[in-house]
Amino acid sequence: MAKPDSDEIKRNALARSATLHLRHESVTDELFRDNPFFDARDGLQVKYEMLRRVRVDARSVRQAAEACGLSRPSYYQARDAFERGGLAGLLPEKKGPKRAHKLTVKVLAFIDAELAGHPERTSADLAARIEKRFGVRVHPKSIGRARARRKKNRGPKPRHRRA
Repeated sequence: MAKPDSDEIKRNALARSATLHLRHESVTDELFRDNPFFDARDGLQVKYEMLRRVRVDARSVRQAAEACGLSRPSYYQARDAFERGGLAGLLPEKKGPKRAHKLTVKVLAFIDAELAGHPERTSADLAARIEKRFGVRVHPKSIGRARARRKKNRGPKPRHRRA
């Protein structure tokens, strides 16, 4: 089996980080044609250069966006993200749920009640009981993480000193 070259390794890394510019062949900006430092496949670099072209080089939004193979709305989204979060703001947001959306207040109360009466119950047991009671499939690891978060957030009770 052939060893992947550095070009393929970089492309795979960009794809894994969701920063691969899928329309890299449409980048016409001379920086990306004439300088090996600039990589049209690197979506983060392309967005940053698009912003820089407008802000520093005084190009129009239309010119900069077209030269980077992006749309004008993409420019405005990138500009707003950059102003809010700097370079890290240009990174794509994580896909999928951002929190344990199946573990509602009712489900968490059910878990507490189950554990109060039966502390020996495992996360797998609780997952099965939750599915039976609420019709919601929850992975046992999600239950374990929620329990650990709640335990951490509760922490030790503060001690009050008597004067």
